[in-house]
Amino acid sequence: MSEFLESSDNQINLIPKKLSQKPQELLIVDDDPAIRSLLTEFLSRLGHRCRSAVDGLEAMSLLKQSPSTIVITDFQMPRMDGMELILKIKKLWPETDVIAITGYVRDFNYTDVIKAGASDFIQKPFHLDELEAKLNRITIERGYRTLLQRLSTRDVLTDLYNRRFLDQKLEEEAQRATRQNYFLYLIILDLDNFKELNDTLGHQAGDKILQRLAEILSNSIRSNVDIPFRYGGDEFAVMIPQADTEQVNQIAERIQSNYMNEDIGKTSLSIGISRFRRTNKSLREDINNFIREADNSMYAAKKTGGNKIIFNEEIKTVGS
Repeated sequence: MSEFLESSDNQINLIPKKLSQKPQELLIVDDDPAIRSLLTEFLSRLGHRCRSAVDGLEAMSLLKQSPSTIVITDFQMPRMDGMELILKIKKLWPETDVIAITGYVRDFNYTDVIKAGASDFIQKPFHLDELEAKLNRITIERGYRTLLQRLSTRDVLTDLYNRRFLDQKLEEEAQRATRQNYFLYLIILDLDNFKELNDTLGHQAGDKILQRLAEILSNSIRSNVDIPFRYGGDEFAVMIPQADTEQVNQIAERIQSNYMNEDIGKTSLSIGISRFRRTNKSLREDINNFIREADNSMYAAKKTGGNKIIFNEEIKTVGS
């Protein structure tokens, strides 16, 4: 093992403090049991959760059971080498980062490894602190990617998903609902008298009401099934898959009732509901009609005085 790891002051009994970044799910792939053991102990003491595999085939099996965030792999291994493993990982799990380790630079160079999809490259022999530094950099970059993705899909004020993400999820779910033959519903709701309250109490008070409504939506729907969104301004939406008419009405009534129990000034909710229907038009046109029907039903509820639910032209009020 000494031929692969240089001696260093950074020995196993002098492990530095844990990284401040979020612990990662690591998979260490190497046919040398001593190296697997050393890296597993070192990285575990840094706070990461580690698994190990003897070659690319075993690594693929483990990844299929449960993906890892970062894979650290040797190149020269039996059955499936590091290059083939990297190519398969980037195809099947593109969000997984890979650090490649090799002592055979004549067979693989840095450019080849990065082009294959690896995030970084270490040549044997190496110091453990070099591996830590590279792992630290990748972890920070993963954090930035997660943050940017969150900012692109989340509403800053309420932390619900935004309108852009609604369009994306509706297209995905509409295709799935059509393929698997289940119902898909959309609720669009708007705050009644919100402008007057905003003008009277100020925008900070209005923001707090929008945040409270977001919490009510999240607490009134089926966890891990229905998805709430901030549609824009004081309008919100909820995508409801795999439900029937009675269930979607119950969810809408629960949202409305839970909001009214808050007794937030003179505000109430106008709620419109629609069901997705696939026609001979394009999927995009059917989705646009799906949104338009829910939107029209919501505005019809507002025109009749608000505090109502309209679905298939049936008007319901709280307690009816």
